[in-house]
Amino acid sequence: MPRLNWWGTVLYPAALVAVFLGGQLLLKALGVPGALQASLAALPAVAALLISLPVRLRRCWAEAKPWQRLGVLGSQEAVTKALLRGVLKAIVLLALVITALALSGELSWMPQLNTGLLLNAVALGLGVGFAEELLFRGWLFGELSLLLGPQRALWLQAALFSLVHTRFNLPPIQLVGLLVGLVLLGLALGLQRRADGGLLWGAIGLHGGLVAGWFVLHQGLVAINPSAPAWLMGPDNPIGGVIGWLGLALLLLARRPWWNEGTRTTTP
Repeated sequence: MPRLNWWGTVLYPAALVAVFLGGQLLLKALGVPGALQASLAALPAVAALLISLPVRLRRCWAEAKPWQRLGVLGSQEAVTKALLRGVLKAIVLLALVITALALSGELSWMPQLNTGLLLNAVALGLGVGFAEELLFRGWLFGELSLLLGPQRALWLQAALFSLVHTRFNLPPIQLVGLLVGLVLLGLALGLQRRADGGLLWGAIGLHGGLVAGWFVLHQGLVAINPSAPAWLMGPDNPIGGVIGWLGLALLLLARRPWWNEGTRTTTP
């Protein structure tokens, strides 16, 4: 039987954050440049996540196969198909964003691609996609489902995902736009896992694909008008603007068969 309580659910991610912040303070004391501190401090935090997660699932979820339950392990064919489907959805969403910006006259093409930028994008997408999906759609979604049920868990994980990623120093309109966009993304990622029969790799492909794809576009292919309206473009990236909202809304509409179900075993 699961042995869960809310204190453990709150304190577990808090401990991971403490590892990250402690790493940052140590690196700062050692004189490591500020630009590198966050990236380097993330390494021990991710290591702590990978080591502690299976232990937590065995002890608190009574789960004998933690990596399967988290959606990390599956057949090679199923994992590959889920990952590619997620990446494809990310490409389609980014194509819609770029098309909308081009039609609005807020974008100009300035290709500056190089091998280093592409490798950096791949590493960024895989790192962010895997670590964040393992934490939010793997552990958090699963633990909230045990505590609250799958439907409440779907909404709460999306809300917490939004709050963790929002920059609260933004002007009110941009802040609300970013909060809404991140909730929509959190819902889309949660539904992606459901559509993939519990596998996490579709959500990893979608999340990592958006991160890597936007990095390549913004750093190596296009320039966006600095005066582009925030309601259209969002702060720094389209997730908090109307363009991002519309793209994610279309994705959520396509995922409507999975809104009222815990999991499914097939993906359209």
